[in-house]
Amino acid sequence: MRLRPPLGRRWLLPALLLALALSLWINFTPFTRLTQPLAAWRVSRLPAASGFYSGQRVLIVSPHPDDETLCCGGLIQQARAAGAEVYVTWLTSGDGFEFDAALLGRQLRPGQQAFRSLALRRMDEARAAAAVLGVAPSHLSFLGYPDGGLFRLFLENYATAYTSPTSGLNRVGYDGTLNPGSAYTGLNLERDLASVVDGVHPDLMLVPAPQDAHADHRTASYLALRLMAERGQTSRLRYWVVHGGLEWPLPKGLHRGDPLTLPARAMNLAWTRADLTPAQVLQKGKALAEYRTQMAVLGRFLVAFERKNELLSTTPLPPGPLNETPQTVVGEGR
Repeated sequence: MRLRPPLGRRWLLPALLLALALSLWINFTPFTRLTQPLAAWRVSRLPAASGFYSGQRVLIVSPHPDDETLCCGGLIQQARAAGAEVYVTWLTSGDGFEFDAALLGRQLRPGQQAFRSLALRRMDEARAAAAVLGVAPSHLSFLGYPDGGLFRLFLENYATAYTSPTSGLNRVGYDGTLNPGSAYTGLNLERDLASVVDGVHPDLMLVPAPQDAHADHRTASYLALRLMAERGQTSRLRYWVVHGGLEWPLPKGLHRGDPLTLPARAMNLAWTRADLTPAQVLQKGKALAEYRTQMAVLGRFLVAFERKNELLSTTPLPPGPLNETPQTVVGEGR
């Protein structure tokens, strides 16, 4: 009688082969091209993004420190070169990323103070990255609301204070923010973002798309859409994605000669392509390198955005019925 191997052993080889295939798909350019043969062609067929002009006021709404460089590091340089005024506002200070806090605090289970220290560190990194991209310090603002908690502020805690499970704060507690001491409520977050918008009077506002997989990013999109709709200025909005679906952008790691392909979660938006010069790609990389806390944990993800183009959509939603499947972001408090 022939004995069958234990069930766990029978599945070992298929599991190893699957892991190998996933590793190749995520990290190996030829394999990615083989599995996505039309991805680069689709990007090459996109219309060019509208150019910037002298005196134009451009506001980038960034949920976390680093998002503004990931999405728009090249566009920021192009706007500055054209004589536009670029402004960046960060909704959170990045105080919800446990891996970062553990590494910075050198402790397996970081306490509240480690997350608060992380926020101050990431704010400094954001200022340094903005300087690399040529954005004036006076054009930067931090709102200081809880990383990983914006969607709760938008829904459950619109009028009642939310307590961050990481920092332990229930109000803006960082120096250098727009309104220190403001309770963590959706009402206050919306008020502060409205204050920035009304102070800048942007001709163009670059915000996350509603399809972004991160809840903080989606919330930023909803807030921006509502604020600009109240002002009759939704046509001034352009949309970008950082968390675009499983493992996007592929392949991971540094691939400066490859295009940034369309994110799976937002494939059918009205995308436009902003081509970057090699010098602009390198400068974007220098700005990303300022995010040392992020690079230590998510380096291969961050440098995967150093590509020869960036993407902006002119619409927040695709035509026709919506068929979105929510996805979870690993380490969502980013």
